[in-house]
Amino acid sequence: MAEGERDNGTSSTDFVLLGIRDVLMLQNLLFLLLLMIYSVTMVGSILIVVLVVADRHLHTPMYFFLGNLSSLETYYSSTILPQLLASFLTGDSSISAHGCMAQFYFFASFLSTECYLLAAMSYDRYLAIWQPLLYANLMTWKVSLHLAAASWLGGSLLLVVVTVLLSQLQFCGPKAIDHFFCDFTPLLELDCSDTRAITIVSFIFGILDVVFPFLFTLASYICIIGAILRIPSSTGRQKAFSTCSSHLTLITIFYGSLFVVYMLPRTAPLRQHNKAFSFFYIVLTPLVNPLIYSLRNREVREAIRKALRKALACTRSSRYLGDTGKRHF
Repeated sequence: MAEGERDNGTSSTDFVLLGIRDVLMLQNLLFLLLLMIYSVTMVGSILIVVLVVADRHLHTPMYFFLGNLSSLETYYSSTILPQLLASFLTGDSSISAHGCMAQFYFFASFLSTECYLLAAMSYDRYLAIWQPLLYANLMTWKVSLHLAAASWLGGSLLLVVVTVLLSQLQFCGPKAIDHFFCDFTPLLELDCSDTRAITIVSFIFGILDVVFPFLFTLASYICIIGAILRIPSSTGRQKAFSTCSSHLTLITIFYGSLFVVYMLPRTAPLRQHNKAFSFFYIVLTPLVNPLIYSLRNREVREAIRKALRKALACTRSSRYLGDTGKRHF
């Protein structure tokens, strides 16, 4: 296709995201649902970050990691959902080549960072349950900062190499990506050149970014369960399990949907199922995180109640001062 040539109003350097073609008749309903999910995700995640920063009772390594995870998921959701919502409104599902590579990089790097953060959180819970007397000495603020920084940097730096290699591929034919965002495998299906090098590199980085953190998390929880089973009293076991149940639920949802998506073969009959499962870790996991931690975590619920009481007291005080001022006037 010649430089500058246009097809159906789309530049030859653009990609077209096919999205989920089976729900074209339900686009208005899907738009409203995704808008609601995105709004709740952003409000819930930002609320948790604010609570972790403002409430001194939440100034612990566990909630420090939770604040990092919540802030990550505001970025994570914003890499895909705003563009998807805009395409529903305008009917334009095209995305520039640079925009597509940027979307892939930020999505993949945030995904990798989440894997590392979940591993760091599982290590934190392992120390708290396996070595409760030494926990304060082992999980210091310095260690917490180093683990969080390594999670963010590890997810960001490794994906630079994959993104650079991906951007140098020669895409041919109709540049129609059979997905609702720029993911690695759908992009690779459009390539005309040899993909062995980038496939090997992405496989190695996939092990480092996803498989290794998952195995570390799994090993941590095997040790945690073993430590909980050794606790003699049922009350003690229940209390110990409650400290990590929210995190375990989030891990199960995240990795369960992630492995289903990337383990399913990209055959024609399964592609629509692949997209549907992608919604779980892209859309629902960031939504579930603030809901799980606010509904199942006692300290977060108490921090929310305290914040609401303060907000209500400030509102009443301002109304009282306003009424007093009017009477004096």
